[in-house]
Amino acid sequence: MPAVCFYFQVHQPFRVGRYSHFDSHEWLNYFHDQKNRQVMEKVAKKCYLPMNELLLRLIERYPSQFKISFAITGVAIEQMELYAPEVLKSFQELAKTGQVEFIGETYYHSLAALYSEDEFRAQVAEHSALMRAVFDYSPKVFRNTELIYDDRIGRLAGDLGFKGVIAEGVDDVLQWRSPNFLYHVPGRETRLLLKNYRLSDDIAFRFSNRGWKEWPLTTEKFAGWVHQISGNGEILNLFMDYETFGEHQWDSTGIFDFMWHLPERILALGDWGFCTPSEAIERYEARGEMHFHRLTSWADMERDLTAWRGNKMQQKALHEAYELEPLVAKIEDEDLYHTWRKLLTSDHFYYMCTKWFADGDVHAYFSPFESPYDAFVNYMNVLKDFRRHLENRRTLLHIEQARAAEPAESPLIKS
Repeated sequence: MPAVCFYFQVHQPFRVGRYSHFDSHEWLNYFHDQKNRQVMEKVAKKCYLPMNELLLRLIERYPSQFKISFAITGVAIEQMELYAPEVLKSFQELAKTGQVEFIGETYYHSLAALYSEDEFRAQVAEHSALMRAVFDYSPKVFRNTELIYDDRIGRLAGDLGFKGVIAEGVDDVLQWRSPNFLYHVPGRETRLLLKNYRLSDDIAFRFSNRGWKEWPLTTEKFAGWVHQISGNGEILNLFMDYETFGEHQWDSTGIFDFMWHLPERILALGDWGFCTPSEAIERYEARGEMHFHRLTSWADMERDLTAWRGNKMQQKALHEAYELEPLVAKIEDEDLYHTWRKLLTSDHFYYMCTKWFADGDVHAYFSPFESPYDAFVNYMNVLKDFRRHLENRRTLLHIEQARAAEPAESPLIKS
């Protein structure tokens, strides 16, 4: 029986505050607490709380039938604990149903897989530990930040013990094949679940677009598209930002009503159901290996990495941020590590993107800065101050080590 696999990304970065060349914060408070609280509280009210309640009601309405999965970043959970503990509690209530899977992720939603395999492994391990502590769940399936993926990342995930990886169903990778089957990483048993980006984006991006020829998107129409896959696919992966519901697509668009009635329409014909990524891996056979000949993501029209490192500003910022890794490691201070890793969150580099037209509009929507150049200058000011602080700490550490290595003075022997 074919199935729909829903996966939702839940992420909120620690946004950096305004920071000039002349600022210096000895307490390393680079992050805009007020802005981060404001965004979390807004999204909690518009999306997280009402959508979690809706999904809980759907699970109760369709026990053992309706399944969903989430990838929730560590920095998002930290902000829930700080600013909206009721949101975290509502996710925990969903976890208790047993019909929700939690996906492995990089704790800080970083690009570490591209710059430091050691840091990547550390962040994935930290995220898995958090999932066990908060949801009593050990992730079995992995998704890299923003679905950034190639064969090497697939092998890394397999080496870390994950049974499957979520990636984008990119046309030039798929070629003649369909995203609606299970595949595997070349040379490995690690399974690949590929996003059906057309049907996913119909909900995530086009739902409220009155200029779209399929508007309005009804549950009957969408379920009809799903059922057309019967015989030509086994798993329909609908992957999207969780903020699609209520934040990107407002309540007034009817997005919540759409989601409430969709399972009924999907299940109506009896030949379709719902499953989690792990269940898909257990249920379906892989239809061969899927070789990703380039780095892909789920961002923008190109579905590449230009959203984060497509210009020289982004490349410079990324280089200098990851260049600090050995310096941070030598000092062995958990607070410094946490600050550095929050500065690695991919959103900071996303704000520096200089694309135009539709993709540029999306980038501008998410950015707290007036321009990509403003975002770059502000970030580099923070990074410069953080480097200065690290170098001062290293100097003090060397002094302390040198003093500790000095031989003790011999006591005076009195006659």
